[in-house]
Order: sequence, then C-alpha cells, then structure tokens
Amino acid sequence: MSGPAVRRGRGLVVIAAAVAVLIVAASAGYVAIRVRQQQAAAGPRQSGLPASVSTSLANLMQLSPVPVTSAPEFTLTDQGGQTMSLASLRGRVVVLEFMDPHCTDICPIVSQEFIDAYRDLGASAPHVVFLAVNVNRYHLQVADVAAFSAEQRLTTVPAWHFLTGSYPSLRAVWQAYQIEVDAPGPDADVIHSSQMYFIDPQGRERFLANPMADHNTSGSSYLPANQLASWGQGIALVARHLAAPA
Repeated sequence: MSGPAVRRGRGLVVIAAAVAVLIVAASAGYVAIRVRQQQAAAGPRQSGLPASVSTSLANLMQLSPVPVTSAPEFTLTDQGGQTMSLASLRGRVVVLEFMDPHCTDICPIVSQEFIDAYRDLGASAPHVVFLAVNVNRYHLQVADVAAFSAEQRLTTVPAWHFLTGSYPSLRAVWQAYQIEVDAPGPDADVIHSSQMYFIDPQGRERFLANPMADHNTSGSSYLPANQLASWGQGIALVARHLAAPA
C-alpha cells in the first residue's frame, strides 16, 4: 500500500486479515493474531523509503512512508511502574508496537526482532526507544507487562518500555493508532492488528511496517532465522535513518 493511502486504507486490510486469521486459527485449534505478508515479493520500490533499506527488505517488512503528522499523544505506565508520555521521548526515535503480554504468537517474534534491532543499532542505540502498548484488557497490571518483558528477554534492551494502563486509556490509544483488538476472554489469546510505527525525534509518524509470523502444522508460530535477522536489521536501519542529523 502506498504511503499517502496507508492511514485510511489499512483499516480494511486489517479487517480482511482478521477474518482470514480466524478461519486459519479455528482449523489449527488456536486463536491468535496472524499477519501474513508477501515475503520480499517483487514489485516497484516506493518513493520516500530510506536509501539504506533495500527494496527486498522493504517488501519483506511491508514498509511504507506515511504522511508526516504528529503521532497521537498518550501517557501510560511501563513495566517498572514508571509513568511515561510519548512527548517525554522527544529527541529520540520511537519504534512503537502493540502487544499482548499473554501472547504466544507474533508478539514473541517481534520481541526477538527488537532485541536484534537494538544490537544492530550499535552507536545509534542511545537515540532509539522501543515501546509497546498493551492490547489485553484482561491483563492490565504492571506485573503482567513486567513478566512478559522478562520472559522475552526484552529487559536486555535498556530503552524498552511495555506500557499499560486502564482499559479506557488503552482503548483510546488503540483507536488513535487504528489498532483493531478482539479479546474474547481472559483465557483466550487476543486477536489484534500488529503495526509497527516509526516516530521521528520531533514526534512525527514517518514509517509503518507490518510484522508477520508463520505457523507450523501444530499451530505454533515461527519465523525463519534469516527473516528474523532481516527484520532486526531493517528496524535498525529505519531507526538509524530517522536518528541521523538532518
């Protein structure tokens, strides 16, 4: 999807993807978000992408530039109990995702990609923050996001913050970022759209990527090691591009 059309058009894509997810999930015996994308499909390169990101990598990530507008503001609490606003992160690049602290599907995969991206950033790492916003209305406690962060080794990333809050405050953030969430119950996996926003040091949305997962015959999610590594490199390249002095 081209950059200017992303914000208005992706809602229909998310709904269609969610329907497909439910069909596959039912047959496999699990309910989880599954964002399937064409993997490095051949196609014309979109204008506005960082020159450091190859066309094949951009296609793998479904990376698109978005209209340069201020990212919707929010204030939530991270896994350490620290209150944090998006505005407080001005001056650094923000990589923003939406995660379920009880997810066993795509969220652990994105977690590994964040760890890889942090490593790949090298000297640029202090200029980048990795954020996730909780999408599970039944598990809103700081202890929930702290447990997930520890389990997925995200605590090895110094600038990692898994944000949570009251259900109304979280729902407002989901709506502001056009994230679809379906939480069937406290013991079920949350079905949610997985969108990765890249926000520049001035607090403006710049790029959008679509994380993906594959599933084996037993329904377990995975991503081939080479694609995991590519995702980490791609996240780091985009973040480094935004962190570079104008």
